[in-house]
Amino acid sequence: MATISSCPNLPAVNHRRPTILFQQPPTGRRWLISAAQNSASSAGSRRELQQRRGRSSHVASSAVSTDPPTSVVGDMERGSLAEKSGRSDGQLTARWREIHGSNNWEGLLDPIDTVLRGELIRYGEFAQACYDAFDYDRFSRYCGSCRYPAQTFFQGVGLDGVGYEVSRYLYATSSVKVPNFNNQKHKSADSKLWSETATFIGFVAVSTDEETARIGRRDIAVAWRGTVTRLEWVADLTATPKPVSEFGIPCPDPSVKVESGFAELYTGKDVECRWCRYSARQQVLAEVRKLVELYHGRGEEVSVTVTGHSLGSALAMLSAFDIAETGANASSDGKRAPVCVFSYSGPRVGNTKFKDRFEQELGVRALRILNVHDTVPKVPGVFYVFDEKTFPEWALRSIDSLGLGAVYVHLGVELALDHKVSTFLKDTLDPACYHNLEAHLHLLDGYQGRDQGFQLCGRDPALVNKAADFLLDEHMVPPVWRQDENKGMVRTEDGRWVLPPRQREVDDHPEDTDHHLDQLGLTAN
Repeated sequence: MATISSCPNLPAVNHRRPTILFQQPPTGRRWLISAAQNSASSAGSRRELQQRRGRSSHVASSAVSTDPPTSVVGDMERGSLAEKSGRSDGQLTARWREIHGSNNWEGLLDPIDTVLRGELIRYGEFAQACYDAFDYDRFSRYCGSCRYPAQTFFQGVGLDGVGYEVSRYLYATSSVKVPNFNNQKHKSADSKLWSETATFIGFVAVSTDEETARIGRRDIAVAWRGTVTRLEWVADLTATPKPVSEFGIPCPDPSVKVESGFAELYTGKDVECRWCRYSARQQVLAEVRKLVELYHGRGEEVSVTVTGHSLGSALAMLSAFDIAETGANASSDGKRAPVCVFSYSGPRVGNTKFKDRFEQELGVRALRILNVHDTVPKVPGVFYVFDEKTFPEWALRSIDSLGLGAVYVHLGVELALDHKVSTFLKDTLDPACYHNLEAHLHLLDGYQGRDQGFQLCGRDPALVNKAADFLLDEHMVPPVWRQDENKGMVRTEDGRWVLPPRQREVDDHPEDTDHHLDQLGLTAN
């Protein structure tokens, strides 16, 4: 799962860390442009460029097609996808429940529905934004926090115009007594870390009035990032299944079990820490409850969409389950907002009973996007637990009911991608590339359906190398290109170079958190 090289003493996983996103679009080559620029004259210049490179006709036709694209770039600064069928002609307004999984995406995946593709990329970018906003700099006293105020979050990560506003940041810790950041640089009083235990791990955002009109409902988005800190590595590696009710989630069935490491991180708190006096669970439940009550009270249709990558995918599954189980998606009049998960490269989270409760009894929908060559979606799995890839369902249910071993199964519907079909990506043995979220979004952009070839629809492939080295060298995009100028150092009036202090406090919890927890029958402590 995604980690970094800048935080000390982390396990050696060669996953190049994302740093701060350029405020301006990167200079140099852009491979796909808007439909207005995609004219017949530009098609001729593209053919000439392909001939100079000596690329095969197969590669040329897959990489840049002269046919009208099925989608156009909506915001060139962030390289994001905006579907014609979603943004321009209003299909999403009438179809949002279908896209949100009301029919388990039947008939929408092969070939892929263009509106769905746009939504998958959009929510994937939300999960990516959690990485892009994270302060990785171990020399910074704010290491582990979000680099931007909530009011300007999407602008800070290069997602201007996305149509959502952050309402709350999410912070996590764990009851496991392991220091998150063991950095001697922060031992002095004037450079002490903002928190020794809390880390920014995600956010809750809500669609603006304009975006709500476009997408057909008021959408509450919950986004989680993947593994970065020591505590999160402990969560990844703790695969013991435990009843979900042991973590305070009010499930009536004690046979419903989840991976204890993920649940510890989700429910862990530190009452002495300003930012972790509420668990990540309490934070997300209180915020979702508040927003559902607010917008249902206005007579609006509301949805809850949870997304995450890697460890964040596991937290997305847990929090979606919890939102439905506690009724945080229900307003006081009993109206319930549908809950959906868009998961990217996530591990298994719970047993067969968890799957049954999640899908059938609570009615939560989940669509899992993965790269078939990535190992993370295969864990926990064979060798120390039982999984659905190795054993038939009847055997797993028998093992589960008899308590003969640890059983984990995937949830929802799977959309499997293959990075080897992309003509932009190199043949590498680096597993971090297979797991990279930007690579998954690139594959989504080019995916048309099984056995239907690979053709990009508008997303800039240069984003793949933002924090990785996965693009073919011929594309002339440097690896790990997304960086701060001078690593954030600035020159003072007396000529010294220093890391500038932030002109703000780390975002605190809303004052009404206890009130909304009380409404759910929960208490802060």
